[in-house]
Amino acid sequence: MNKYELALIVSAKIEDEARAAVVEKAKGYIERFGGVVTEVEEWGKKKLAYEIQKMSEGFYYFIQFDANPEVPAELEQNVRIMDHVLRFLVVRKDEA
Repeated sequence: MNKYELALIVSAKIEDEARAAVVEKAKGYIERFGGVVTEVEEWGKKKLAYEIQKMSEGFYYFIQFDANPEVPAELEQNVRIMDHVLRFLVVRKDEA
């Protein structure tokens, strides 16, 4: 298994419960495809470098997980169509 990190920027215009549901749904996708979530970092509301969908702020989340090499592609397909996710990125973390 490799170590990965999913960076999510979630809309700041939704309620706290809905935002938590978006993060839980992303974690659920990771686990459904055989990954193991190891840590979730919430950075809170930050100003975006440029407007996305007419929004200038978003909530940043970083989800670390262990998974097989095919899981990030499957995860990206599902996160891409999620509501309230402004941007996302899955990167492999090197063993340092």
